[in-house]
Amino acid sequence: MNLSLNINLIIIIVVSLISIAGFSRPVIVDRLRFNAWQIINRNEYYRMLSYGLVHGSWMHLLINMFVLYSFGEAVLYYFKAAFVTGAAIRYLILFVSALGISTLATLIKEKDNPHYNAVGASGAVSAVVFSSILFAPYNPILFFGIIPVPGIIFGVLYLIYSKSMAGKNLDNIGHDAHYYGALYGLIFPILYEPSLAIHFFNRLMSFNF
Repeated sequence: MNLSLNINLIIIIVVSLISIAGFSRPVIVDRLRFNAWQIINRNEYYRMLSYGLVHGSWMHLLINMFVLYSFGEAVLYYFKAAFVTGAAIRYLILFVSALGISTLATLIKEKDNPHYNAVGASGAVSAVVFSSILFAPYNPILFFGIIPVPGIIFGVLYLIYSKSMAGKNLDNIGHDAHYYGALYGLIFPILYEPSLAIHFFNRLMSFNF
């Protein structure tokens, strides 16, 4: 197994171990979770990233890590094909930076709310999924884990749903993080190689399901 594949497994192992430890030791979650008020008023900027290391439940953790494992390998393959060197480090940068980028809107929205907390790597996982859609927009994604849907169609529906739910603010799910993490995942590879935007457009026009 090469380094490019190892970096994804390393991320999964580290996140899983810390999350599992947090299930029995709430102080770990309390110290690492996202809290905009503490970030702004106590200068605890590390929380912009550390919240991705802990999860709210076994289901939350397992879903995120399964999706990350499934799509991470594909993204690493695409990165190796698109970039001459540095696929693994670019993947690591994508994952880590997506944790911060995906919560910027929430940071602004909740900066005066000391009671708002968030955990989970969902924003970064969304970025990985949408990076895969950039390279292969018609590759199927299993909707609800059962129904195969072309990635680009799933992506559009996901963005519409996340944006709508973020505006309604009806639950404790970080829909803003999902939305902005997904958009960032589309943009990130293009920042390194702008010609990938043309590649994406050409693949869209091919209608190759």
